Amino acid sequence: MTVEIKQIMHAPVMTGTRHQTASHVRQLMAEHRVSALPIVDEDRIPVGIVTAADLLLDLADGAPVSSFMTSPVLSVPLYEKPHIAARIMRNRRIHHLVVTDEQRTVGIVSAYDLLQLIEDHRYVAKPGPTPRSNDSKRR
Repeated sequence: MTVEIKQIMHAPVMTGTRHQTASHVRQLMAEHRVSALPIVDEDRIPVGIVTAADLLLDLADGAPVSSFMTSPVLSVPLYEKPHIAARIMRNRRIHHLVVTDEQRTVGIVSAYDLLQLIEDHRYVAKPGPTPRSNDSKRR
């Protein structure tokens, strides 16, 4: 497979800041039907990530994102191969990676995106070898 992360990532990606509140992030994620939101600084450098699982915690509506985001955030360069993203996700037991270009957030890739890639490039069994006509003549 010669696919790169940039071909399977979701971009542009909606991001949040560490100063936003739990209620604001919850509303954004619900409205846009996303399960993860990269948290970035003013230069779009990823500093954390908020997932739907984080929002299941007992959070006050006014709690700042910085108090419950996962940090540091794991990322993968957009020119990397999908197997690298899959290895990171499997080894760290996570479902999302922020995609970066020169350290700036440009997209997001999920375990679902990797599964879809595998499904789209699924293995197709080839027919077995056909018997040669001169096999019966061999000693």
